[in-house]
Amino acid sequence: MDVGIVGLGAIGRQLCRALDDGIPGLRLAGATARDRAKATDFLKSLGSPAPFLSLDELIAASGLVVEASTQQHLQEIAPKTLRAGRDLVVLSCGGLLGRQDWVDLAAANRCRIIVPSAAIAGLDGVKGARVGAITSVTMESRKPPRGLAGAPWIEQQKIDLDAITQETLIFEGSATEACRAFPANVNVVAALSLAGIGPEKTRIKIFAAPEFPLNRHRIVVQGEFGRLVVEVENVPSENPRTGKLSYLSTIALLRELGAPLRVGT
Repeated sequence: MDVGIVGLGAIGRQLCRALDDGIPGLRLAGATARDRAKATDFLKSLGSPAPFLSLDELIAASGLVVEASTQQHLQEIAPKTLRAGRDLVVLSCGGLLGRQDWVDLAAANRCRIIVPSAAIAGLDGVKGARVGAITSVTMESRKPPRGLAGAPWIEQQKIDLDAITQETLIFEGSATEACRAFPANVNVVAALSLAGIGPEKTRIKIFAAPEFPLNRHRIVVQGEFGRLVVEVENVPSENPRTGKLSYLSTIALLRELGAPLRVGT
């Protein structure tokens, strides 16, 4: 299968390198990004240089498109990809909330929207628990202040991140509200809500935690199955908003597409 990558930031570049190194059954068809010159230089540096393509050209050349861009860009990527009948891997999955029309479009064109586990673990357990009754899903995220810089909520509330010297709660609400307030920071809670009881019932607290350099997530799920608690401490990638596990789990997802053995729900 030919794979196209949209976005060549911290995640997109790592996915290109992994495909270039070799994933059975997959080939890098090309990539697209905002900065064509930088993207072209990067793609030429690969062992097997790949072309820079426009979004339309990339979709036409690919059997699978991976979105590693932004929620805003996803508004263009998703409908174009799905109308073409191409499978779509979505990393900015906060942009999927409320988009049943895209799910219907995928069904109509016999393709799929696939969301990696990204920076959290335990989605397999949440999906299993959902078959029964789940009573609550809560999440706490703690990030160094610089990992929250530029978020709409930070700008609207005029929060001075440099002035925060100890762990501080800066947001509490539903997954839907969090994805609007922090579109580049909390795609993890969007994935959790899609796997479980939905974005309105999934609750999150976000803390700025300057005393600890890692991105930390704690998930608690309760239901008829019992209680599930997951804690993850992620090393940030070159982009402080993104943990390394985000691209590692996406590479694992790509490897599983053609694997003869698949483990986990």
